[in-house]
Amino acid sequence: MIGKILRFGRRQHHTIISREIIKPSSPTTSHLRTYNLSYLDQGIPHMYMPLILFYPNNENCSLTADYKVQKLKKSLSQTLTRYYPFAGRLHTPTTPYVDCNDEEVVFVEAKHDSQLHKFQHTIEEEDETVGQLFADDMVWIRSPHSTSLVGVQLNHFACGGIGLAVSMSHKICDGCTLGSYMNYWASVARCGSTDHKEVLPLNPHFIQSPTTTNPINPLQPTTQIRCAHFVTRKFIFPNSKLSDLKNKVSSINSPTRFEVLSSLIYKTVVAATTQRSSSFTPYFLAIPVDVRNHFVPKLPQTTVGNFLRTMLVATRHESETSLSVLVSEIRKEKMEVKRVRSWQLTSQSLESVMSRIGVSRSFWCSSLCGFPYSKVDFGWGNPTVASVTFGALRRNGCVLMDTPNGDGILARVTLDSLDMEVFQNDKELLSFCKIN
Repeated sequence: MIGKILRFGRRQHHTIISREIIKPSSPTTSHLRTYNLSYLDQGIPHMYMPLILFYPNNENCSLTADYKVQKLKKSLSQTLTRYYPFAGRLHTPTTPYVDCNDEEVVFVEAKHDSQLHKFQHTIEEEDETVGQLFADDMVWIRSPHSTSLVGVQLNHFACGGIGLAVSMSHKICDGCTLGSYMNYWASVARCGSTDHKEVLPLNPHFIQSPTTTNPINPLQPTTQIRCAHFVTRKFIFPNSKLSDLKNKVSSINSPTRFEVLSSLIYKTVVAATTQRSSSFTPYFLAIPVDVRNHFVPKLPQTTVGNFLRTMLVATRHESETSLSVLVSEIRKEKMEVKRVRSWQLTSQSLESVMSRIGVSRSFWCSSLCGFPYSKVDFGWGNPTVASVTFGALRRNGCVLMDTPNGDGILARVTLDSLDMEVFQNDKELLSFCKIN
């Protein structure tokens, strides 16, 4: 693997320079050798959530590249002692437990011959080369034979900047867990110890699930993603424009930024596909929601696993696509989410999703706003770009994240290329955003 050259277009080259396995700094004890996945975790397909963080070469920072690499490796090893299941593996993608064998986190180093400030904008295209930034191409859809849960690749750019790419199996984490893990790892690197007073409050919280003899089949992506050419585009919605958008649904009491923006994007998607096909097709808007705060008692935000309920907004008729109707329907679904108090109610919602999704066309909208990805500081400052790459998932959907400066929401929207041509030229959409 070392020395392999990967081509990015005509002039860019990516070279793998090292590869090693990072193990926990202390071996996992025998009584923790088996980590049972929860019922919810079992219902998630084994595919990788890919996060990449870009750090420029700060002239005011005296840390050398070699120092940063060693700091990352050492702190990762310390982190894996606390997040011990992450260094384990699945025997098969549907195995209901993790074998915590301390042997499965790969750390790859690579060199890229382009400038970071130029390259970090090209990642928004989300083409097949994006996967080469991640260890073993761990980007969403993955070989059914892969059993690792975490992979890391550190990409060095010609200017001295770096891109830290982390892949984590959705089988064991949701967006909240990924954020907690990165925040913990960065804090250990900054503070130098897992026992530091700033690190201890960030310790992971594990819930031991009972052994399951009849594991459920994971929810699989719908077949609509297999026969289209998907593209991803980035849209930025400033807070001032989001305020204007809220004013368009004055009949709704105190609408949130997420409610109005997800409704606008979904509304525009339905209009684009209807225009292109010359006929309306029923849709579902699917929105995964963190339910840790709804459990009784509440679960810490550092609780590891998938604690999600998927809200489904059905659009059976074209008349149901107005902003006010969509925001109202999201509000109703939110009230149902608030009823979640335990594993049982959350599990029932997953079964509902599994039975209903795929009946009509679906559009997923996942919000990562408020998650600390853009503040992951290993000791050399915050990243200039924090991106959960989505296009490689090859399905209709969008990811919403806070803009780096805090003034608005950045939406990465993935659609069939022909639908995107209509979507990105929608006059109403463009009146509230800027394309970047």
